[in-house]
Amino acid sequence: MTIQELRKLYDAQPFRPFDMYLADGRKIPVKHPEFAALSPRGDTVVVYQTDGSFDIVDLFLITTLRVNGRKPLRGRRSRTDRRR
Repeated sequence: MTIQELRKLYDAQPFRPFDMYLADGRKIPVKHPEFAALSPRGDTVVVYQTDGSFDIVDLFLITTLRVNGRKPLRGRRSRTDRRR
């Protein structure tokens, strides 16, 4: 994983929550941009949770970033178009 890929989701407007999947199988949710802090060197990220706990993650251990929620509706066909 590169810092640019992480920053792209972190800086997205509007922000959409996403999950980080790690090499050890853990999933770490990033629910809001204020809950994550990227290191100045770009090699670690600290992710805080609503219960006050936090994870310090080495960027090289992140295998996948997955955006939560529905996909944008742009480009989808309407219900009437699907019936044809």
